[in-house]
Amino acid sequence: MKTLKIKDICDKGSSSLKQKDVENQNGKYPVFGASGLIGKIDTYHQNKEYIAIVKDGSGIGRVSFMPAFSSVIGTLQYILPKKGYNIKYISYCLQSLDLANYKQGAAIPHIYFRDYGEYEVNVEENPDDQQRIVTYLDAEFAKIEALKANAEKQLQAAKDLSQAALKELLTPKDGWVEKKLGELCSIRGEYGLNESATDYNGVRYLRITDITDDGELNSDKVSAKNDSNKNQESLEVGDILFARTGATVGKTLIYRKEFGKCVFAGYLIRYRTNPNIILPQYLFYYTHSTKYYEWVKNNQAAAAQPNISAQKYNGLVIYFPQNMAEQQQIANKLDAISAKVKALQTNYTETITLCNDLKQALLKKVFE
Repeated sequence: MKTLKIKDICDKGSSSLKQKDVENQNGKYPVFGASGLIGKIDTYHQNKEYIAIVKDGSGIGRVSFMPAFSSVIGTLQYILPKKGYNIKYISYCLQSLDLANYKQGAAIPHIYFRDYGEYEVNVEENPDDQQRIVTYLDAEFAKIEALKANAEKQLQAAKDLSQAALKELLTPKDGWVEKKLGELCSIRGEYGLNESATDYNGVRYLRITDITDDGELNSDKVSAKNDSNKNQESLEVGDILFARTGATVGKTLIYRKEFGKCVFAGYLIRYRTNPNIILPQYLFYYTHSTKYYEWVKNNQAAAAQPNISAQKYNGLVIYFPQNMAEQQQIANKLDAISAKVKALQTNYTETITLCNDLKQALLKKVFE
């Protein structure tokens, strides 16, 4: 092996394409962004396979191997190997590094080739040795991807089961009634605080980004709030928060005691059910049904930033059994299914983490 700088084994290229240049196009050639394929246009920048590195924003430093006859937008950078270097070999070499260490800027982090191009790497110069390593890593990575695919398949099967159960258990039956959300709640569409989050004595300040699409907190490290929480009553067990704006408008969270003392931000609105009419857990599950998702799609305001007002939410029609014992029975069944899905979600997340760690271990073994 020989120690060389990244700039000695590959060159950079840039793209002037913007995401808006790709939107509403219906071409033949794919264009990729940091999160993957974003559209197709009538032309391409690269007629051979190439490497792309995210140089701005989310996912900075991520290395991807890209197909021929495609392009990337300007937040990514083209990397092309110099003569004598196998492109897959160079791709694996760059994947073994943590290029995010070279990031600059806080609001929108970015990396420059002029900086990480100076990084020294160990590389084989013999083309046969490069191909031998590529063949080895291709085979090992294929095994790892099979493990990930199996875990993902199990998780998707569980999610499909959950949706089937929601459809079966929440489909209106004889004796059920329908009422609007505003008629079922003692607190109807209370807006959150329009202030920034700062650390303060353990009070959690919940934002839309702290809630997953499945209605869970995405981290134990939820931002806290300063003492302006005195302007808002803390959440109580069973309170349901609805996202009223943004790309994930409509997602919900039911507050549980283990979350600790919480207040919530302005892009969320609160509902508190009348427990003598409808159980909060039943309502929460209703907001994960296909019928609810269809309502969200049909009722969000057509704007650059999708949104649903509290007034609109108040008109959401809920179908439910009047018998509280029947509501509890439905909630209990869905709790059991939800617990199984969460267990598989945890297994899937751990599998992905372990697989990614194994990939990095293999890469370090080869290149260090």
